[in-house]
Amino acid sequence: MRPGACCAALQSATVARFFCTLFPELPMNLMNHDQRIYSSFIAGEFTHRSAGAAPPDSVRAVYAPADGSLIAEVHDADVVVVDRAVTAARDACEVWSGGSRRDRSDVLFAFADAIASESERLARVEARDTGRPIVETREDVSATVDQFRYFASALRVHEDELVQHDADGYSMIEHEPYGVAGLIIPWNFPLLIAGWKLAPALAAGNTCVIKPAELAPMSIIELACIADQVLPPGVINVVTGDGKVGAALCSHELVNILSFTGSPETGRRVAAAAAERVVPCLLELGGKSANIIFPDAPMDKAIATAPLSILFASGQMCNAGSRLLVHEDVYETVIEKLATRFRTIRPGDPLDENTRLGPLISREQWDRVESYIQKGVTAGARLVCGGRRLTGGKLDDGYYVEPTLFADVDPDSVIAQEEIFGPVLCVIPFRDEAHAVEIANNSAYGLAGGVWTRDGARGIRVARKIRTGTVWVNEYNLVPSGSPFGGYGKSGYGREVHKHALSEFSQKKNIYVSLSDEAVDWYSL
Repeated sequence: MRPGACCAALQSATVARFFCTLFPELPMNLMNHDQRIYSSFIAGEFTHRSAGAAPPDSVRAVYAPADGSLIAEVHDADVVVVDRAVTAARDACEVWSGGSRRDRSDVLFAFADAIASESERLARVEARDTGRPIVETREDVSATVDQFRYFASALRVHEDELVQHDADGYSMIEHEPYGVAGLIIPWNFPLLIAGWKLAPALAAGNTCVIKPAELAPMSIIELACIADQVLPPGVINVVTGDGKVGAALCSHELVNILSFTGSPETGRRVAAAAAERVVPCLLELGGKSANIIFPDAPMDKAIATAPLSILFASGQMCNAGSRLLVHEDVYETVIEKLATRFRTIRPGDPLDENTRLGPLISREQWDRVESYIQKGVTAGARLVCGGRRLTGGKLDDGYYVEPTLFADVDPDSVIAQEEIFGPVLCVIPFRDEAHAVEIANNSAYGLAGGVWTRDGARGIRVARKIRTGTVWVNEYNLVPSGSPFGGYGKSGYGREVHKHALSEFSQKKNIYVSLSDEAVDWYSL
């Protein structure tokens, strides 16, 4: 298990090369070349498609969303590389799962420490790769470290069961790993969501092959480099590329469980691939969450938190509170105060400590958001503020969108029903509690929601009536370790972040033991 190797991660030549190419202004003692081309990372080595030069169309440029500058070039994997990764994971299964729970727990704690030691650099990688402000990505790194520590701890108290059926019969119920877990990660929170999946999968004894999003793969490659200094080779592997690579991973016969976060459309294909091979699949597929403000809400906190629920990550998050339901008695007051806040949000360079709004991930995503803004205007929603591309100075080079506030939104309209994945808030009035619940549940999604009221009984009552996996009461967007995260309906199935995820990544074996020598002879004459 490489005792003490987590310290070596901090001086790894692989890590040094990676960071120096991304951030040449940050000196590293071990920089020995200026390579800017990366690839899949398998059993501790960067692996290209073939031993020779890769075809030109297999090398993908990764650009910074904030200014369009080249971050790196990454080789797309092919089916051969995917097979190598899965085989490496399979070969590592016996070593990783064969040790004691204490051994695995200790290694996961060491992995968490190694990540923590590189926290600022990881935050910078993530900020540049995704375009999200560094004040956000620092929080992601901290939460990722906490996930590994949480599951390292949970593993030590995750007990098997002994069930006594009668005087002579017992069931020993044991938890066994599935084997190789295929994990497909989105581009909005790469490091955090990788931690949500990796930590329980590894704790349960599985080995992993990760497919990061092609738009933002760099922090996942870096995470694998750090893991290589702490975990046995092949326990964590990364295959890079687009949906074709993900499809190859999902269909590989040696992958025993799949976990995917992303769009419902892709999620259906992942689920179909899992069903074809009859392997389990965990899906988190997005949402259109309702954030409900009653007249007796703690109003200052509600007004301060509502922008966070839709502008964090520039609205590119699955649990965004994109539908704000406001009681008609305080409706105009809330809109006026929100508009003031929206107009003062500071956009800018993701690496600037004062930036609070980054760009969208790509031109394609900007076009998508702009099209939804136009649909909202066409449908008759009142555009209170925003709705345009942010320009001027360095903003001209990125995909920035003004924080956009729509009022008087029809609950059945396109912008109230479909996931926009941008900084666009739809405000909808409601009459009473029943009306609020009706509007909140008028969605195919069921990931999250919020309720704001000083009436504790009403808060719990409404939370129970909303058909979502998470409901915050007088809060929004907090997902600390130990809080199950996952959806109902079109938002998918399975839970992450909570210790229950250990069970998601484990098979249950029943060993029935009889202590009796007496035979039950059904066929005696």
